Amino acid sequence: MTTHPALEDRIFALTEHNDVAFDRLALELFRLHAMENETYRAFIGHLGVDVEKVEKVSQIPFLPIELFKRHTVGIFSAPPEAVFLSSGTTGSDRSHHHVAHLGIYDRSLSACFRLFFGEPKDYCILALLPSYIERSNASLVYMVRKLMEQSGHPGNGFYLDRLTALSKVLQKNSAIGQKTLLIGVTFALLELAESNPVALSDCTIIETGGMKGRGRELLREEVHAVLSKAFHQQRTCSEYGMTELLSQAWSLGDGIFRTPPWMRVLVRDAHDPLSQLQRGRGALNIIDLANLHSCPFIATQDLGEVYRDGSFTVLGRMDYSEMRGCNLMVL
Repeated sequence: MTTHPALEDRIFALTEHNDVAFDRLALELFRLHAMENETYRAFIGHLGVDVEKVEKVSQIPFLPIELFKRHTVGIFSAPPEAVFLSSGTTGSDRSHHHVAHLGIYDRSLSACFRLFFGEPKDYCILALLPSYIERSNASLVYMVRKLMEQSGHPGNGFYLDRLTALSKVLQKNSAIGQKTLLIGVTFALLELAESNPVALSDCTIIETGGMKGRGRELLREEVHAVLSKAFHQQRTCSEYGMTELLSQAWSLGDGIFRTPPWMRVLVRDAHDPLSQLQRGRGALNIIDLANLHSCPFIATQDLGEVYRDGSFTVLGRMDYSEMRGCNLMVL
């Protein structure tokens, strides 16, 4: 198994946002992937990048996320320990994230969750993830199962379509003062809000995953307003993650996402895939140092705004017209 324990330890030693230390690690990982990651090496070769002349993070090319659909992206000396697949209608349009070492995912998740929410053992964790739980290779399901494992609460559980049963558990936990974390795909939480509205206390609601074609895509503010009214919550949290990343960004209720110290979100001009901006509006580029063995530099299809302090909002998805003419997918 390909591992880089010294690099891994240095990545997770970043306990606060330190630009100098982060940039040093990012450049080190760039050179590693430029040499050993076949897909990334071919990509930057296609761009004519001289690796030796890349001296700043702003010069690092970001791999289009679409390439995870057609290539095995990463550095491997043995079969990967897991392969996470994105949602999609056919195998050909689903991203495949080959995870060389699940321990890095676990380490990233645990450290990140504690930064934002505290100890998993303090929560009863309930999940409402239809369209995900049916797929054993969904990274979101793996994430929630891992958190449940760390929680160890006997009431933890997944709920596919048993909304009344889930509501009863939420009410019971609320009545006894049990801290509860309910994480759900957006459309399912809205269904729960419509069918079983009830005042809850000591409950943290986290929405993720969008509507998945189950209705009109709503603005995050609209979703949060519905959930807050139904469950008498002052805030609804959000998770921003994806199949191709081993780290997550979290919003604690204001619609603004923040990253752990080993993750950074930047923007590019949506019409210029090679541009890179520190702040402002555009398509989102992500550096996730936890992607030590796959690719730490991902050009997503999400549109957003990045603020001065590195926090960001997600405004939507790029459409075909914004991607048209991009010749970086020819590998």
